[in-house]
Amino acid sequence: MFKKVLPLSSILFLRFLGLFLVLPVLSVYALSLKGATPLLVGVIVGGYALTQAAFQIPFGSMSDRIGRKPTLFIGLIIFMIGSFVAGYADNIYTLMLGRFLQGAGAIGSVVVAMISDLVEEKTRGHAMAIMGGFIAMSFAVAMVAGPVLGGMYGVGNLFYITAGLSLLAMILLFTKVPTPPKIVHIYNEKAKISEILKDKNLFNMVIVDSMQKGLMTMAFVLIPVFLTHANYHFDWAKTELWKVYVPAMVLGIVAMGPAAVFGEKYNKPKTIFLIAIVLFILSFAIMGLTNSSLVFVIGVIFFFIAFNMMEPLVQSMISKFAKVHQKGTALGIANTSAYLSTFVGAMIAGIMMGMADRSTIGISVAVVAFIWLLWMLFRFENPTKHEFLFVPLSEVDMDKLKNLEHEHIAEWYINDTEKLAVVKYVSEKLTEDEIKEKIIK
Repeated sequence: MFKKVLPLSSILFLRFLGLFLVLPVLSVYALSLKGATPLLVGVIVGGYALTQAAFQIPFGSMSDRIGRKPTLFIGLIIFMIGSFVAGYADNIYTLMLGRFLQGAGAIGSVVVAMISDLVEEKTRGHAMAIMGGFIAMSFAVAMVAGPVLGGMYGVGNLFYITAGLSLLAMILLFTKVPTPPKIVHIYNEKAKISEILKDKNLFNMVIVDSMQKGLMTMAFVLIPVFLTHANYHFDWAKTELWKVYVPAMVLGIVAMGPAAVFGEKYNKPKTIFLIAIVLFILSFAIMGLTNSSLVFVIGVIFFFIAFNMMEPLVQSMISKFAKVHQKGTALGIANTSAYLSTFVGAMIAGIMMGMADRSTIGISVAVVAFIWLLWMLFRFENPTKHEFLFVPLSEVDMDKLKNLEHEHIAEWYINDTEKLAVVKYVSEKLTEDEIKEKIIK
């Protein structure tokens, strides 16, 4: 399984590394360009997410028509062109165009679909967790490398590095990624968006994903500007930004592993999410109120720890809560909402910079995060632990299977390509033998 997931996760790693590489320094860089305003800077930071949201579904549909690999290639080409445009930009509007083009290469949903094609159902949740971990690692590496490389070679040149990463991803695509078989899942109904949004835990995961991504871009608009502009007290040089990002990211990486293990292995994602939200609240409150550089850095560290604790769990939890016929739609809804929140968060941060002082901004964001904490405390539930039973279709009585209903059976479906009947059940309440008695010829 890992050999199949690794190349695709690596492609996502390279692509997100390119997107994240500029985040720690982008708002300061954008403010220096001709035509820049705080609002436009917010649009620049989150602009890629707007086109990501718009093109997730079209790229997914294209991959169904022309194949996964060609669609991934097209997305990477668009991303590369956007990177070159952004690197060439000498004014705010050209940079904006480049960022929009970067986002238009929206391959995230295609990679998820390809992993689903390549990986067996019983290991698919693990595969999604690996993919989420690679995205989190790209964030971690970018937070360290971005300020250092930007300080050494200029922020504009980071976009050319990003274009090179896209080329490397294309090479991986055609040399390491296998061509997937066509996996067909037969289920008794089609996914409905309304049903997904009515599912309390799926809806809560959409909220989690959206809030986390929105706060991320808010932070990356605010942190570098707060530290480098004299009117926000600190007046750091741009080349000093690595001093805050490096320790924050190192500690964020350290927190990621235990959080993923506790959330996945011990099935306690709610605890992880609540701790992370508390850290988000403290982070923005500290960054808004303190006049000490050291304390400000501690606030940034809290932010990075919170973000990295959540990141590996988000996609995995959506896959766990969704039924098999809902997974693609549920992930699509969550990703689209998250990208929209990424854009809106950055734009709101830009507006707030033009209207309010640092303390007002920090406390306002902390209050919103506190409301999120209350929501999660009373509405979110840990997923029920399920197991999967796989039975060859040749052994199954289809009439019995079609009428299979039990309070501890979450769902059943047929994997037509692998010729298996798959039953998802609560192992603490049912045994395999009890289920087989209900469906075997």
